[in-house]
Amino acid sequence: MELTVENALSPVDGRYRKYVEGLSYYFSEGAYINYRVFVEVEYFIALCRIPLDPLKDFGTNRFDDLRALCRDFTFKDAETVKRIEKETNHDVKAVEYYLKKEFDRLGLSDYREFLHFGLTSQDINNTAIPYALKLAFNDSIFPQMNKVLSKLLQLSKEWRKIPMLARTHGQPASPTLLGKEIYVFAERLKNQLKHLKSVPFTAKFGGAVGNFNAHYAAFPHIDWIAFADDFIRSLGLERQRTTTQVENYDYLAAFLDNVRRINTILIDLNRDMWSYISMEYFRQKTKPGEVGSSTMPHKVNPIDFENSEGNLGIANALLVFLAEKLPVSRLQRDLTDSTITRNIGVPMAHSLIAYKSLIRGLNKLIVNEEKISHDLEDNWVVIAEGIQTILRREGFPKPYEKLKELTRNNRKIDQETLHSFISKLKIPEEVRKELRELTPFNYTGVFRP
Repeated sequence: MELTVENALSPVDGRYRKYVEGLSYYFSEGAYINYRVFVEVEYFIALCRIPLDPLKDFGTNRFDDLRALCRDFTFKDAETVKRIEKETNHDVKAVEYYLKKEFDRLGLSDYREFLHFGLTSQDINNTAIPYALKLAFNDSIFPQMNKVLSKLLQLSKEWRKIPMLARTHGQPASPTLLGKEIYVFAERLKNQLKHLKSVPFTAKFGGAVGNFNAHYAAFPHIDWIAFADDFIRSLGLERQRTTTQVENYDYLAAFLDNVRRINTILIDLNRDMWSYISMEYFRQKTKPGEVGSSTMPHKVNPIDFENSEGNLGIANALLVFLAEKLPVSRLQRDLTDSTITRNIGVPMAHSLIAYKSLIRGLNKLIVNEEKISHDLEDNWVVIAEGIQTILRREGFPKPYEKLKELTRNNRKIDQETLHSFISKLKIPEEVRKELRELTPFNYTGVFRP
């Protein structure tokens, strides 16, 4: 059956595929096979460069022929590997057998037994996976995260002078600046992106149980630890030196957990944007033909923020599981990680969908300054904090209690009420003038990004 939007089991491969189809080149089964081919070929070339005695006459002019096997690898080739896997019932051995046939085709049969030499499956898998993840992160995921950050920085700058009523515990609180509230998320995101970029992509490469047993048995005079360190470094990864049969996954867990923290920040942002829209602080740009409700013609729903929040939630549920489970393996290895690592692309896809939805939502926002100003005008009570603080400075007796008595008797507090209160205070005239100059529009503190 041909995969379509209508028959896809997962929305990632159906409804949302157009937003994430590029990830197929990093996380699909075909891509996974391709990256394994890549690691096998580069490993063989590295053995030739030592050189191992049986490979010392392998012509370096043939390296490009070998690299073409992964450079020109197609999903059709992946199907060939999958057919071999049906016989072997082993995915990595199928890659090895596929490459041996390619060596035969290239007239390199004399060297075919040095494919996968001394390795176990996880030397290939635990190198291919972080390699693919690093490429996906640099090519697709981080740029989209950075677009979110750039948009937040832009909006923060545009709106930095717009005073706005803050709400703590859902209640009117000291005024703030709209741009500053956006910058809160920008700074949080910027900090976490810095952490994320510092997490290394690590690989395991050490034979059956991490000790190079077979390598040293066959060629005891070679420093295989230095060889492996150099080989993994040549792929842009860092090698975990002391492992069992599997990579320790601690850095991968750190990476996944860091993505989860970023997603959690953006869930918080989505919910705030949703709330501001419901409070009418923002209107949304509309497109002709769009429908907000199947029955209520007036509706313009904040669907982009809701879509983003939902996808971030799914991504985080998977990221938590992956980060908790991957570093745990029974004794020297069990197979649970093989099943689990195949799903790394799923939370990445949901995250990517969410980032794109969030940007769409942010691009639709129109500030409703009339409503924002109305709420400030309607809540003169929020400058009570400033009044009582200045009175404390002046040594006025029990200023907090006096403002509490004034403001918590369930009557409307407006400018006239406060100015009447101020006029009756026994304070110097210059202090009275200072208090009268406080308004919900200028009592916004300081914001210096």
